[in-house]
Amino acid sequence: MKARLPLCAMLTLALAACSGSSDWAKAGADEAAVARDYEDCRDLAGAAVRTDAAIDQDIAATRSDDRQRAGVVRAQTRTMGEHTRDRADAIVGRCMRAKGFTQPP
Repeated sequence: MKARLPLCAMLTLALAACSGSSDWAKAGADEAAVARDYEDCRDLAGAAVRTDAAIDQDIAATRSDDRQRAGVVRAQTRTMGEHTRDRADAIVGRCMRAKGFTQPP
């Protein structure tokens, strides 16, 4: 299970990254500029949640041998991953708005 946790954390962040820069708009900004700024914001979010993700991974790894509560551990691991993804999404959103971008409704 330890080997799967880093992969799950990376996939969660990658999927959050795939939510896309195309959702953001700014007057006078071409696609390349939007993509650059979005990538900068994703990097910022990744750095901000990296410690939380590592802590979550360590917690899950220490509980991997607890077979009696395996369902609970899986649910907690999923919840921690969702929290990390949501936090990263919020950071990206604040960063993009700070750069002058908006999201169409």
